[in-house]
Amino acid sequence: MPDQPAPLPIEATWFVEATYAPDGAESRVPFRAEHVARLQGLKAAGIVTEAGAFSDVSATIAVVRAASEEEALALFRDDVYMRNGVWVEIRARPFGRLRDPG
Repeated sequence: MPDQPAPLPIEATWFVEATYAPDGAESRVPFRAEHVARLQGLKAAGIVTEAGAFSDVSATIAVVRAASEEEALALFRDDVYMRNGVWVEIRARPFGRLRDPG
């Protein structure tokens, strides 16, 4: 029997999607520096593993480490984009993130 690969290390995370308002490309401009700096801080802290926006500015997506859906959503409710109407909806789904072995 051929060697079987080791089980893949899967990390339980949350896939968060935040939908932009129809005028999101324009309305985000005054808040963008604060938004990006916050995400960079969350990434540096290891809370956010990936983040970015679709090029058509329809939504931002992020993969986050959080204990619950509510905790994952709270990270984005506190964002300057949500507080100022740049985003109009956020949702989170459980996501199995493939980790590097070792």
